Amino acid sequence: MRLHLPHDLTIKLKAELRRAGSREIGGVLVGEHIGDAEFRLVDLSIQRRGGNDASFLRRPEQHVSFLQEFFIRTGGAYERFNYIGEWHSHPSFAVTPSIVDLRQMQDIVSAGPNAPHFAVLIVARLENEKIRLSSLAFRPQQPPASVEIVISERPVGDPSLQPAGWWQKLFVSRPRRRRRIRVI
Repeated sequence: MRLHLPHDLTIKLKAELRRAGSREIGGVLVGEHIGDAEFRLVDLSIQRRGGNDASFLRRPEQHVSFLQEFFIRTGGAYERFNYIGEWHSHPSFAVTPSIVDLRQMQDIVSAGPNAPHFAVLIVARLENEKIRLSSLAFRPQQPPASVEIVISERPVGDPSLQPAGWWQKLFVSRPRRRRRIRVI
């Protein structure tokens, strides 16, 4: 699997890692399916609370509005734009997932019929003002697989960057049919 990480998101991530210092932080990853086993990270949420120097407790309820805004922004095109995983920092440890991280990600993809088909985990660390990353993909009943991360620029006219301010929320048409959010 290959994941394209836009340069502007590395800047956002670096600022958040710097702000958090030695405290672990994390969030949700949303992206665009651009090819066979190829995705582009579109955005990431930031959960600043729930972590300490040695652990991070993910709180999914804190990311609901982020996901809702993302789906509005991308016009409810769930097959193309969707949840692709989670991220968190290891400021005091190696950028490899812990046993707890591995279990949590496997639980996400094994959570029944509404579970995503896969989920990516990115572990990040700021070292000397450079971001170190590791990434794995999880699928039900399969071992984690390596994910290649490619730093790139956003495509011209990126449809995922439509404004999502209050004006947009009030006046942009939303998908007409109510659909259950399907995670790919």
